[in-house]
Amino acid sequence: MINTGAAGPGSRAKRVKAERGAQFEAVFLDPVGQTVQQRWADAALAVAFEDLPPVSAFPAVPGRRWGPGLWWSATTGRHVAAGSNAMRTQLMMLDRDPDVTGLAGRPVRLLWRNPRGQVRSWVPQLFARYTDGTALLADCPSHPEAGGERAMKAAGAVADACAHIGWTYQRLAPLDEVVAANLKWLAGYRHPRNAGRPGLMPAVLEAFTRPRPLLEGAEAAGDPIEILPAIFHALWHGHLTTSLETPLHERVLVAARDWSGPGKTGSAG
Repeated sequence: MINTGAAGPGSRAKRVKAERGAQFEAVFLDPVGQTVQQRWADAALAVAFEDLPPVSAFPAVPGRRWGPGLWWSATTGRHVAAGSNAMRTQLMMLDRDPDVTGLAGRPVRLLWRNPRGQVRSWVPQLFARYTDGTALLADCPSHPEAGGERAMKAAGAVADACAHIGWTYQRLAPLDEVVAANLKWLAGYRHPRNAGRPGLMPAVLEAFTRPRPLLEGAEAAGDPIEILPAIFHALWHGHLTTSLETPLHERVLVAARDWSGPGKTGSAG
């Protein structure tokens, strides 16, 4: 029922926001693979999207060097569907974020009507759950104009849907090539097996209580062949820190996560 009573600007804005939020519906697969369509605000409150499979498959585009695949998440210990190299890079970033607790690829489709009453839909590429219970829906374009006008209009609508429930939508900008290459290298050591034998990691961290070159610290902790994978594992998880703005090399400065002295190298922590 439409309220015809007088209302101030503040209450009117809240009503408009609520009405816009009510326009959206969510489509997803339940744990047994059945398609469910539900009011978006209700689904966002009740559904653990981070545990769901893709609501639709990532397209395989002939001629592309990198197609759909799986990313093993150090955060969850499970695989996440990834549809492109750009998405995999963003998954790497989120997988290192200590505030992220869950990740999923394409777990939900949003439905709404445009101003002309036409039904529109969009499936964001990526879902991330945060420690405070909020979430991020994101697309991972390879360049700012990727997807064209349809993607831009969908981005505005999905951003509105997320804002209505206190979530965030973003078109995540591609990472700097050097940063992306460094992350890819460290990601190769994200699995727990790279922490090494029991008792090794404390020795690795002790070697970098003050900033020192990577190889120097490795030699101080033991045999570099054994120690280097543990250093890279600690850098991935933020137990050690270094700059990711320049290519990793044997003389790059590495420090403890909480070091706060001159010239702190905080980019990888």
